[in-house]
Amino acid sequence: MKKVLVIAGPTAVGKTSLSISLAEKLNGEIISGDSMQVYKQLDIGTAKATEEERAGIVHHLIDCRELTQTYSVADFQKEGRQAIDSIIEKGKLPIVVGGTGLYIQALLYDFELGVKDESAEIREKYNLFAEVHGNQYLWDLLKEKDTAAAERIHFNNRKKIIRALEVFDKTGYSILSPKETPKPLYDYFLVGLETDRTILYDRINERVDIMLNQGLLNEAKLLYKKQTQQSIQGIGYKEFFPYFEGEKTLEEAINQVKQNSRRYAKRQLTWFKNRMNASWWDLVQAPASISELENKIENWLDSSKG
Repeated sequence: MKKVLVIAGPTAVGKTSLSISLAEKLNGEIISGDSMQVYKQLDIGTAKATEEERAGIVHHLIDCRELTQTYSVADFQKEGRQAIDSIIEKGKLPIVVGGTGLYIQALLYDFELGVKDESAEIREKYNLFAEVHGNQYLWDLLKEKDTAAAERIHFNNRKKIIRALEVFDKTGYSILSPKETPKPLYDYFLVGLETDRTILYDRINERVDIMLNQGLLNEAKLLYKKQTQQSIQGIGYKEFFPYFEGEKTLEEAINQVKQNSRRYAKRQLTWFKNRMNASWWDLVQAPASISELENKIENWLDSSKG
């Protein structure tokens, strides 16, 4: 199986710097596993590595979509696998880096995501149903089809209800118990980065302040003026819209960005720990342990050699 190194974990925990360091040592190229870094013009709020930080390392799936375009997990799965093949053909190591767990899992495993147009049609149908009848009726419909999923999803969480209905309609199986357990397509080594929760939250708050000094507000204003569909959903942007409309103070908007970023980091950690088998490291508090990590990666790379 093709070898793929993966670096995952919550925001503000050091994924970018580690990935570039390892790419330099291991002759690698980086594939961004972030659902927002695909968008052009969104550099600060998505924490893209600058040209200087990239140190000449080739990065894939960054700046490959306009703000007005959509980008799905199916798009990432297809383009990410193409990038892996391209990197390996050059005799280099693919290094997937990011915090969007579903994207990374879909890339590494044989998930069948269905036809994009079919999915959109199903989602539109149920959205219209909810607009006419309300979220409660939509939830009741899910309960009829997939009782187990309905018990796990709040009746007002329309997005998750529609996703569960979509999976059931396309596969005939509950989103909680798919027909088959997905199998890995690659021999991957997943490095999970974490640190003490208090330290992580402080780093997130500090990162938001730094982003503001770098011009985050200008990027948020750009999205606010364009009012595009998918790209405005990124944390660090939509929170400023009430400020632009005079409904919140700037301080309130900034605090909301920090709070949402902290909550997202918590969800990221939970997702990776529950869904994927990772080797966890705290390089924030124990930076010297990177030598041990590098040895483990070298052993993994050597494991398939004769």
